[in-house]
Amino acid sequence: MKSVNLNFRLSAAILAAATFGAGAMSPAPALAATASVEPEESGVTTAPAPKHSWFFVQRGFVIPGTAIYDTNTGKYIAQVETPMLGDMAIDPAGKHYYVAETDWSRRLHGTRQDFISVYDSATLKLEGDIDIPGRILVGGREHNFIVSDDGKTAYVYNFSPVSSVNIVDLTKRKFVRSFELPGCADLILNPGVGLAALCSDGSIASINLTGAKEEITRSEPFFGATTDPIFDNVQYDKAKGQVVMLTYTGLVYTAKLGAKPTVSTPFSLQEAAGVRKGDTKPLDVNWYPGGGQPIALHRASGHLFVLMHSGEYWSHKDGGTEIWDLDLAAHKVVKRLSVDGHPSVLNVTQEAKPKLIVVGEGEGNGSGSGFAGTAQVIDPATGEIKQTIKNAGSGLIQVID
Repeated sequence: MKSVNLNFRLSAAILAAATFGAGAMSPAPALAATASVEPEESGVTTAPAPKHSWFFVQRGFVIPGTAIYDTNTGKYIAQVETPMLGDMAIDPAGKHYYVAETDWSRRLHGTRQDFISVYDSATLKLEGDIDIPGRILVGGREHNFIVSDDGKTAYVYNFSPVSSVNIVDLTKRKFVRSFELPGCADLILNPGVGLAALCSDGSIASINLTGAKEEITRSEPFFGATTDPIFDNVQYDKAKGQVVMLTYTGLVYTAKLGAKPTVSTPFSLQEAAGVRKGDTKPLDVNWYPGGGQPIALHRASGHLFVLMHSGEYWSHKDGGTEIWDLDLAAHKVVKRLSVDGHPSVLNVTQEAKPKLIVVGEGEGNGSGSGFAGTAQVIDPATGEIKQTIKNAGSGLIQVID
């Protein structure tokens, strides 16, 4: 859009009034002003295919939608129309954005409608909806709505009234079936089998979808869901078939997926940094992980990045003051980066030279207030802030995997 150019000329008498006061001012000539206005021009363009340098951030409760930014330039690319309580998934082929959402015919009441909206990634135009029989009414989680690696199938987590999963054919754009998943959530792709999920009894479930009917088996319990829970933004490395998990006290688990998942012996993130191990003692101040999206895995290098803060147990919602860089294979924290703004969400691009993205407190808002906060793009090698983007968002950050 071309700018509007206004050029106002003020008379010398006005300047004299400001200098000597109204009493000394001589009668002023009439104010002369000239203005030239150029007409506005509008146009329509298309977005390129999603890039590994992009990040997608949910704007929050005040400004709905998911904004797209380029980490290389800090520039705003576009916005996907996601509701406040919706979940977005990105087509692995880069052709579509999918949004699982719930709506009512009379805004907050009336007939409930659950569906997946399909948007063209180039034009961002709505191509259509896929009706589904129900879904959980919570947005902004990484593992509520996922798409298979071939882009043909979507899985939508439900809680109406029991936990279950909807299977949707994205090629035919139709609902296929649902199955109950009692006591489990946090959907994870399990190639060659179907899905995996974390369960409230402290186990990990393997969900075999290769037959006519799903088969669900569980591992032995390995964590305490009420004593030392696992953050729900577990990280999955499909090349290794491995899930990386972190508990509230800082225990790091890995699990090899398959028909029968196997879970490793945990190690302490704090001890990997050379500090005291985290525990559950009340009023015991230590370094702890925290935030709504506190961990991110750079899959090629095997480095896990974690938002950390000084606090006590059950401070798991607090934003970070540092980002810890953990070499998973070596069980060693190789770098600790200071970070401003107490960010509570974190992700990392999957480029050869990755970039960290965090969102913290913006102007006029506190952590968790729902206002669009300030995003920072950080070089994990040096800690240098490459980009600062105000009013970027306050919710989940997604990247191209």
